[in-house]
Amino acid sequence: MDARQLLNGSLLTGVVIALVISGIAPFERLTWLMEVAPVLIALPVLIATRQRYPLTTLLYVLIAAHALLLIGGGAYSYARVPLGFWLQDLLGTMRNPYDKIGHFMQGFVPAMVAREILLRGGHVCGRRMSAFLCLCVALAISASYELIEWVAALSLGQGADEFLGTQGDVWDTQSDMFMALLGASSALLMLSGWHDRQLAKLR
Repeated sequence: MDARQLLNGSLLTGVVIALVISGIAPFERLTWLMEVAPVLIALPVLIATRQRYPLTTLLYVLIAAHALLLIGGGAYSYARVPLGFWLQDLLGTMRNPYDKIGHFMQGFVPAMVAREILLRGGHVCGRRMSAFLCLCVALAISASYELIEWVAALSLGQGADEFLGTQGDVWDTQSDMFMALLGASSALLMLSGWHDRQLAKLR
């Protein structure tokens, strides 16, 4: 087993263990299920495609980090994650900011996933156009998630409060999408060169 396989196996094991532990006694079972649903969907897909369509190591690491963040939010509910309270005290914010980290990653990681698919498949010519489309994909995913939250709020009423995690912020939806845009922009600015080098090794 080479270093890449060892790292990927370690990432998978860590995410699965965290998922199992988080599901033993979450703060609220339905909230946990809704928050970790993307992980439950993505894990089987990534495992099934690891041979015929392996991703770059960078992308696997980012996906694992995002999965752990979602799992933490599911276990505690976003407004109650201990890391968020620590950040609240450190930054002097009025609310637990853990959900904003989640929405930042909601732009950061999907933008890199989109970049890998677009560039590897030759679906777009030109780095500027690929960057633009990656931003569009990230924002589309963020908007779709907000629509899911809206449907949950209509369907569950007060039972959706933990899933929504607005913490009384009337502009929560807009700030969530802005954080996703910041995340996607940051990923493209910071990681594109590194990503290009890893993509070259897959060819």
